[in-house]
Amino acid sequence: MADRTGDDLVRMLAALASPHRMRVVAALAARRNYVSQLARELGITRALLQVHLRRLEAAGLVTSTLEISEDGKAMKFYEVRPFAVELTPEAVAAASVTLTIERAPGVMT
Repeated sequence: MADRTGDDLVRMLAALASPHRMRVVAALAARRNYVSQLARELGITRALLQVHLRRLEAAGLVTSTLEISEDGKAMKFYEVRPFAVELTPEAVAAASVTLTIERAPGVMT
């Protein structure tokens, strides 16, 4: 986690703090997949899946590539980027000194 900033850690943990997104990561850890198939496998709409995929991609947890199928359809494939986080009080303390994300209003320090 040495190269990850506090902001990166916040984005990563926030992205993973959703049952849907955890299921997306689990499915993509098994194999890369395209949006329509992944939505069917997870039992959610493509629109909802795309919201979750955008959040995961913004956090750096998944990547996407656009590919053209044999019949000419554009298919967006997603796959998990390798990541590991060791959450210890010391790691959180070290990451916290690099935070630039604002505190939520009313949150005490």
